Amino acid sequence: MSLAPYHLHSPASRTTAAVFASPHSGRDYSAAFLARAMLNEREIRSSEDAYIDRLFDSAPDHGAPLLVAGAPRAYVDLNRAAEELDPALIEGVRRAAHNPRIASGLGVIPRVVANGRAIYSGKLPLEEARRRISDYWRPYHAALRELLDESHRLFGRAILVDCHSMPHEALENVGPANGPRPDVVLGDRFGAAASAGVIERIEAAFSGAGFRVARNMPFAGAYITQAYGRPSRRQHAVQVEIDRSIYMDEATIEPKAEFEDVRAALGSVVAEIAAIGRADEMPVAAE
Repeated sequence: MSLAPYHLHSPASRTTAAVFASPHSGRDYSAAFLARAMLNEREIRSSEDAYIDRLFDSAPDHGAPLLVAGAPRAYVDLNRAAEELDPALIEGVRRAAHNPRIASGLGVIPRVVANGRAIYSGKLPLEEARRRISDYWRPYHAALRELLDESHRLFGRAILVDCHSMPHEALENVGPANGPRPDVVLGDRFGAAASAGVIERIEAAFSGAGFRVARNMPFAGAYITQAYGRPSRRQHAVQVEIDRSIYMDEATIEPKAEFEDVRAALGSVVAEIAAIGRADEMPVAAE
């Protein structure tokens, strides 16, 4: 029996053009998938954006929907194009032009988790890959498109906040030597996915809540920001990466004592972002 492709947490009433989504916090690990994988349950969760859905769960309280993946990233990666199939993992897939994500084992059906650890001992049938895309990838993206279309119908614009987490080690070379590292990295594909007005106000929301913020380094945004960020069409997409070490133990994947403090601070950020998407508060520069 298939698990839910996504979980949609809707507000009592839509009051903002903002849409929050978490494509990598899915944790519906089926027994069949775990039995096929070579990794144990903790290892296979290493590429999961654990607890990001909980950190942003105040979105409906501020009039915005929160769309959360059901399937885990190790099973199907919703932040990849459906065509990004890995010939080293999927039988019958022909090698195409070089794609660094596929080459590293991180296509739409991942071959590895964090630190390059292989998930499977052999290849998967092409039909299996297509089924995962049909059952999980397509429904999630259909739901996301509908939410953004709803924002356009109600407010004439849409702001997608694509919520992720990042390993602390990814920040080793970010910022000045021996200086503080950012807590949050905002990705707008160097201005291609969101207008200056929107990204500036989102950055101000995080900074105002006490987070150190960087832009586009080391993460500028992947498939979702590329596919949905269309500022010229009044549709903005911003990828948000939160340093996992500020709220959870990365080795055990357990929340830290500071978890609720971080969640409360992000609650104020969510409220500010929701305000950006209200029809009477949208910054002129965003258009």
